[in-house]
Amino acid sequence: MSNKQTNTDVILIGAGIMSATLGSLLKELVPDWGVTVFEKLANPGEESSNEWNNAGTGHAALCELNYTVEKSDGSIDISKAINVNEQFQVSRQFWSYLVKSNLIRDPQDFIMPLPHMSYVRGEQNVTFLKKRFEALSNNPLFQGMEFSDNPEQLMEWLPLMMKDRTFNEPIAATKIESGTDVNFGALTRMLFDHLKSNNVNIHYQHSVNKIKRTSDGLWELKVKNLSSGVVERHTAKFVFIGAGGGSLHLLQKTGIPEGKHVGGFPVSGLFMVCNNPEIVEQHHAKVYGKASVGAPPMSVPHLDTRFIDDKKSLLFGPFAGFSPKFLKTGSMFDLITSVKPNNVLTMLAAGVKEMSLTKYLIKQVMLSKEQRMEELREFVPNAKSEDWALVVAGQRVQVIKDTAKGGKGTLQFGTEVITAADGSVAALLGASPGASTAVSVMLEILERCFPQHIKEWEPKIKEMIPSYGLSLLENPELIDEIHTSTARALGLSESLDTAKDPVLVPSY
Repeated sequence: MSNKQTNTDVILIGAGIMSATLGSLLKELVPDWGVTVFEKLANPGEESSNEWNNAGTGHAALCELNYTVEKSDGSIDISKAINVNEQFQVSRQFWSYLVKSNLIRDPQDFIMPLPHMSYVRGEQNVTFLKKRFEALSNNPLFQGMEFSDNPEQLMEWLPLMMKDRTFNEPIAATKIESGTDVNFGALTRMLFDHLKSNNVNIHYQHSVNKIKRTSDGLWELKVKNLSSGVVERHTAKFVFIGAGGGSLHLLQKTGIPEGKHVGGFPVSGLFMVCNNPEIVEQHHAKVYGKASVGAPPMSVPHLDTRFIDDKKSLLFGPFAGFSPKFLKTGSMFDLITSVKPNNVLTMLAAGVKEMSLTKYLIKQVMLSKEQRMEELREFVPNAKSEDWALVVAGQRVQVIKDTAKGGKGTLQFGTEVITAADGSVAALLGASPGASTAVSVMLEILERCFPQHIKEWEPKIKEMIPSYGLSLLENPELIDEIHTSTARALGLSESLDTAKDPVLVPSY
């Protein structure tokens, strides 16, 4: 072990989109603060942020049916959809600021305009989709949405999905042009290039082994250089744990009370990918369906156009898998070593409650390629096995914790922020909508952990994010202004369709 000790203001653990976003915000707000990053892998954005490890959807609730729940009285609850949409607008504003300030360039390298669509089959689902359309399309955040159950219109919207389809049941879709495909891996790499040029110390192939509080209130990290084997000590006033699936173990090492009674359950994802140009060119949208009855929210099937490495491709999925690893590059012992005396009852309670999830995962793991192709053919009737290959996507760790509503061992399908009472450490756990809401989540961390600075930072935050502190829904005049300005800055002008009235295309 080296006797070397380095002191800094902020340490970020993990070189994914979350650390990249928080680091970029801090360098704009307090450029003189020292920031150090530790990443176990050789490059940034290699785990959950990598473009092949997520769906690349700019989650704005334009097409994701699990964000709009049908209530017992038959009405549609759009509150979660509004929240997710507003969070994505915050991300768009910050990315636009970075582009306009020449802090990152070529936005088309990480974001592309792409229609977002919802697609359903069966009379009951069509009725649901129509009610969802009516609830959303009159909301200023979702202007420009179209609905149709007309086969001719659907053939125009979805030629690949409608070709050779037998119309033996009602089908319908909604479409909104202002959706996006986001390459979060490319964005992460751009942000880390920016941080490196702004004197942020970035250490790749460095693993954080221990985290403890010192007598003077700082956090001391023991960090191993995986190339040399040397272990060094680094101290900071504030530590952010943004290590994806690895965050839970690191949070547990801090020993903070807020990290107790929290567990995690790993779920891996797989996608079918098509690189046949003739087929790829027949589809241009992200099309989300409805999860099967009894399936968890993260299993919503979708057929996505993707833009990766200057190439257009199609992905279908996700298919769930199981591995005890918390990261693709993690250990087979990750799950068992995450069980501690303070969370064992929480984990056991979740095991009893989530037997249906366990059964679902077992069924998914046992699927053959042909069985997966059959699920794909629900979207693409004439899909041929030789045109599609299976790719393993990222590992996601679903948070398990005790809640007042769900009781002990409640599985959380979302993003969780856990902070120490004094704001000296923060950790991000969980999954979707994740990267799409990175800026909102990092602003929440700044508010929780640096309340004494927020007032002085507020003018700069508002320069970067004009809607900061405001609800867009309560300030509709801002919606068109922000959507237009961000679309222009990010090169999304083709998707400027917010002024269009909602369209319901009648069936025969």
